[in-house]
Amino acid sequence: MLSLIKIVISFFLIAGTFFIFSGTLGVLRFPDVYSRLHAASKASTLGVSGILIGAFIYVLSEMHVFSGKLILGILFVLLTAPVAGHMISRAAYRTGVPLSDKTVFNELEKKESSNTP
Repeated sequence: MLSLIKIVISFFLIAGTFFIFSGTLGVLRFPDVYSRLHAASKASTLGVSGILIGAFIYVLSEMHVFSGKLILGILFVLLTAPVAGHMISRAAYRTGVPLSDKTVFNELEKKESSNTP
């Protein structure tokens, strides 16, 4: 039973580390600010949440302590990171940050033009 808990903890830690590493590569490799924000927000949401879930299970199983701070941290990251990424990209679009040349569809362009009289 104890080894199963260690496997679950290891899974969450490795998955969180994988998402953070993938997000870092995305920030370095993607062509424009919008796709970089996408990679960064996914990495922070899934990566940090995975690591915090692994830490929560570890603290609960090894120290027999229910850590409400880790649960609040997980909820805070899950609620705020996607909203922050969306709001930053929306602000970038409204201030005129150009899209990549590889962008094939701009949905916000239709919405912005339909809102103006």
